[in-house]
Amino acid sequence: MRNEEIEQLNAAMKQTSDKRLYERYLAVRLRLEGHTFEEIGDLLSRARQTIGLYWKSYQTQGLSGLKMDYSPGQPTKLTEEQRHQLAAMLEQQQPADVGFEAHYTWTLPLVAEWIEREFGVTMSVRGISAMLKRMNFSFTKATYTLAKADEEAQAFFRKYTFAQLKKQVEAEEIEHLLFEDESMIRSYQALQYNWFPRGKQRKVPTYGKHEGAKLFGAINYETGQVHHREEEKADVDAFIRFLQDLLSAYPNGKIAIILDNSRIHHATGLQPFLKEHPRLHLVFLPPYSPNLNPVEGLWLWLKSDVVNNVFFEKFYKIKLHVGQFMKRINKQPMETIDRLLIRL
Repeated sequence: MRNEEIEQLNAAMKQTSDKRLYERYLAVRLRLEGHTFEEIGDLLSRARQTIGLYWKSYQTQGLSGLKMDYSPGQPTKLTEEQRHQLAAMLEQQQPADVGFEAHYTWTLPLVAEWIEREFGVTMSVRGISAMLKRMNFSFTKATYTLAKADEEAQAFFRKYTFAQLKKQVEAEEIEHLLFEDESMIRSYQALQYNWFPRGKQRKVPTYGKHEGAKLFGAINYETGQVHHREEEKADVDAFIRFLQDLLSAYPNGKIAIILDNSRIHHATGLQPFLKEHPRLHLVFLPPYSPNLNPVEGLWLWLKSDVVNNVFFEKFYKIKLHVGQFMKRINKQPMETIDRLLIRL
């Protein structure tokens, strides 16, 4: 099957005259031949994330998923310098900052008004949408960030600490590199938007209880394998039990675990266990840096798929739903890599 796919890609590469489409075909072929995202990215001078997106599009849509949805030769009404100016403005400023009073979200009509005001160019909303997509912009939901986060410390962690860990993995000085975190799943977690008949509203019955489970989770950076454990509370003993799970899952070699600065991770009661198991090496993230831990994304994924809009009247049902979710994503670890690890 894989040889047939490679032959199809070779044929497509011969037929296309588009250099960027050829590059996408080549990236997927190299992946099928066993090369890593990093190796392909180095070869094609593209980011690992870009190669991962090519691969994901191919997995879900085949060759058609690699085709661009616009004409690469299509002219634009803005110069390159103007597009750079527009991109910087959208990323760094809100509408209110540039004269649109009481507006704090960029919409296409506002962008059109700004372009006409600044450059004297009239563009349709549809044309602006297509241009922004070509500029690698998307209509995304904003997110909160921790005000106490130290951006310099985070940059240092990415550039030096994490880079050094990856080099140690490549040199086999570290056999297993994991990210770890904890989360709380309550009997009823949260309500979210979902499709339902117009004029009606999905109702989720509850008993007014607030039971829940504390989840411990870890993701293997190289393989995408996810490990988890449910506990009724998160204390040092529960954390040690999860570490024992990881030691059993990886019986040989050094295990580096990247995690936050939670009290249980620094607890005095943990130290004897770490001394007893020198294979375990804890690497702490900078304070207030959940954005550097992909397990945070795992919890959002879990809650979106199987927790929100559900009421769990029994503790075992929380465990059942969580277990089913973990089993499902572990059948397709590449999806976990593309979704949670590709930006690291």
